[in-house]
Amino acid sequence: MKTRTSPELPPLAVGVMVAICAVKVLLHVFTSVRHYGYFRDELYYLDMARHLDWGYVDAAPLVAVYAKVALLMGGSLWALRILPALAGAGLIALTILIVRELGGGRYAQLLAGLCVLISPAMLVMDNFLSMNAFEPLFWMGCIWVVARILRTGDSRLWIWFGVLAGLGLENKHSTLSFGFAVTVALLLTQHRREFARPWIWIAGAIAVALFLPNVVWQIRHHFPTIEDLANVRREGKNVVLGPLAFVKEQIIDLHPILLPVWVAGVVWFLRERRWRVLGLTFVVFFVLMEVVHGKNYYLFPMYPMALAGGAVVIERWLAKRAVWTRAAVVAVIVLAALPLLPLATWMLPPERQLAYMNGIGFKPGKQEVKQESLLPQGIADQFGWPELVNEVAGVYNSLPAEERAETGIWAGNYGEAGAINLFGPKLGLPTAYSRHQNHWYWGPPPQVYKNLIVIQWGLDDVRDSCTSYEAFEHYERFGMGEENAPFYLCRGVKFDIQKIWWRSHHWN
Repeated sequence: MKTRTSPELPPLAVGVMVAICAVKVLLHVFTSVRHYGYFRDELYYLDMARHLDWGYVDAAPLVAVYAKVALLMGGSLWALRILPALAGAGLIALTILIVRELGGGRYAQLLAGLCVLISPAMLVMDNFLSMNAFEPLFWMGCIWVVARILRTGDSRLWIWFGVLAGLGLENKHSTLSFGFAVTVALLLTQHRREFARPWIWIAGAIAVALFLPNVVWQIRHHFPTIEDLANVRREGKNVVLGPLAFVKEQIIDLHPILLPVWVAGVVWFLRERRWRVLGLTFVVFFVLMEVVHGKNYYLFPMYPMALAGGAVVIERWLAKRAVWTRAAVVAVIVLAALPLLPLATWMLPPERQLAYMNGIGFKPGKQEVKQESLLPQGIADQFGWPELVNEVAGVYNSLPAEERAETGIWAGNYGEAGAINLFGPKLGLPTAYSRHQNHWYWGPPPQVYKNLIVIQWGLDDVRDSCTSYEAFEHYERFGMGEENAPFYLCRGVKFDIQKIWWRSHHWN
């Protein structure tokens, strides 16, 4: 693609960008840490940060780096959650840059930034630390590069696409699906000629090189991520949505008021020859996620692009209309978003959150089967962890010193293990071990224990494995139902934990 002369870009609305990004960060800082605690996965990521590696059973390596940064800042809840808030602000900035690349002026930049700001999907995604908060940054960074290539014809920019895509793969493996969608979109348009030039291949080589350490880790560990995904499918862990239900979830999660915006953006992309690659990328990815029964949030990173296109369409449509119509569109979108703001930002304490949900008739959709709670899973999984650790510590510290030295802790899942490893040291607890997910690689314990405090064990397992046992109840009203089960002090363990450790693992 030869470099061509392009129309001058509209001015960048720096003030608008800074203002919306500031609101984004402040909104999360003052809501996500006030009434709730560590999310289950955040506890797991902190354990990953204590065992930095080039890969994990169920995650690419960068999420552990984010958690390591949080640990270096003290490991507090605030330290964890300022990072996704900043990532969300970065996404808003990128969206505004994409709007400008598409020819959108100050109003389009404002509108797109507000849409990303108020979308419940984006707000929830940026409430807590996970790779999902950073994934849109890498993807929209790639889209910005593609838009620049489409506008200028400068194929050398593919190098930056390769860098961002490679980093995106180290953040989350689903970037492979994003890359597939971009590739198919190119092949379906006149831009397939890019594959006859060296730059896109150089970009691919850069992406592969950046992704290679994780690939090597997967090979050396016999591809545990593939086994984990196969187990999830076989066990039916995730809720599978039909085509209509899947589309309905997208509309609700993004917010119905934004439907005309992102649909207009996709349609405009498909109709405009210059931007058709962007529209096809969205459509291919959307269809792919439906075909493979992807979770509804797998599509969220694609919407800022569509919202950017829709904002440009609306700006042009309103250009010859009265000035007040522009303000009216913004006002309608903001006012429509306000009722869902308390749900999306966790600004209410649990009792009021539950009352508010019931008051507006909100019923959270399930992400996983066999997961029951009063509150949505993303909130419920933040309850009960300090209480569980305190209860375990009460049992452990009640033992005589010589018996404590021979007593270990075996957690049933990574949330329980992560909670004990975070809160436990101050209470005198030893490291918790588990065969769930990557914790299996961090075992077995360094000694053979005579006694174990076991969490998430069934009564039959305890009876078979212990000479004697004591049960201790644990219950948290707002927590996940699976955690409201007794844990046990197992005395006289009948097996050698080090010998049985490698016989099986729990990956799902």
